[in-house]
Amino acid sequence: MEEKEVLVKVEGLSKKFCKDLKTSLWYGIKDLLSNLNGNQAERSLREKEFWAVKDINFELRRGECLGLIGHNGAGKSTLLKMLNGLINPDAGKITIKGRVGALIELGAGFNPILTGRENIYNNGAVLGFTRKEIEEKLEEIIDFAEIREFIDMPVQNYSSGMKVRLGFAVAAQMKPDVLIIDEVLAVGDLGFILKCFKTIDLILPNTAIIFVSHSMPQVSRLCDEIILLERGRSEFQGKDIAKAIDLYYGHFTNNQKNIVFTDGSLELENVELLDVENVENEIAQILWNGHLKIYFRFRVRNPKMEIPNFNVSIFDKEQRPLAILQENLKPSNFKIKNGTFEFVVIHRNIQLSKGIYSINMHVSKGKFNTPILRINDILKFQILHDKDIWPPFLLASTFEKPT
Repeated sequence: MEEKEVLVKVEGLSKKFCKDLKTSLWYGIKDLLSNLNGNQAERSLREKEFWAVKDINFELRRGECLGLIGHNGAGKSTLLKMLNGLINPDAGKITIKGRVGALIELGAGFNPILTGRENIYNNGAVLGFTRKEIEEKLEEIIDFAEIREFIDMPVQNYSSGMKVRLGFAVAAQMKPDVLIIDEVLAVGDLGFILKCFKTIDLILPNTAIIFVSHSMPQVSRLCDEIILLERGRSEFQGKDIAKAIDLYYGHFTNNQKNIVFTDGSLELENVELLDVENVENEIAQILWNGHLKIYFRFRVRNPKMEIPNFNVSIFDKEQRPLAILQENLKPSNFKIKNGTFEFVVIHRNIQLSKGIYSINMHVSKGKFNTPILRINDILKFQILHDKDIWPPFLLASTFEKPT
């Protein structure tokens, strides 16, 4: 099978910024004078400077989708602006073949005082299309964006969702060789996002896509290569999407207890997972279809207090609630001794899909469930399985002959 052509090649790409505007302007003047003298070599960091992007290298071929992930301030937007030609690198080289479409910022590339229709012509011209080519695509773009009744209204009056729909419609329907997408799909409604994914699936065989998102399910669905940026540098790079995503979520892990509410009558002294397979980066690992066993120990200020209700819930990496464990139905099973009591909550044969999850707890008392204690993210655990899937559950099943 013949390898497809390389459309994007990045070699040793670096960009530095200065934290202080006045100092930055002074450095700019000095650098300009230095460049006029023919000295354009990469300079080391000076006072108040930092590397926003440092020594990034990758190749992207037609038909490939590269995911760029990282926390805010990791350097993703700076890298994209260099790829799109909005800012120049301080070191390194970018080689891009063909037409580039970019959705790197909400409303970027639109003239706010022009209508949606006029902006379509402007964007198409920037991509290198003739007026005739744009006119051939115009109706498809308007239909895709679902804003026909507003197409002759100034873009400055569009909602954020309308801007996203128009921007994506122009970028996708023009079918550029390279398409850059930065987080803008997070603004659209679910129906439009699904339509965007379908369009990306259709154009991907003939396009190279660079996709930036904080939504790991979206990254997992679209990307076949990934770069995890941390403080401007590549912390992980390769085709193991699941590993990069695990590292990304691992940065959120800490041992601080997030107490949302407490009336002071109860204190969580200890919580841990029992019978774990392994512990990596302070996250306990459990085999898929194994048993989730959580040990709790509480300190009680009033030894005569009635045993409260304990609601233990499981959240996914996107902090969406997935499940709640059945509460204690027999309070008489608990005994307060020396001001503390302890118990183990067990859920057998857990069938959450591979990934990292967190535990929240809500404690209440009485028939009206009066709140006593609420703690979020009291611990994290990881489900181990060889198959990485998007849905939150991987349910055991058998395939049998019909009876």
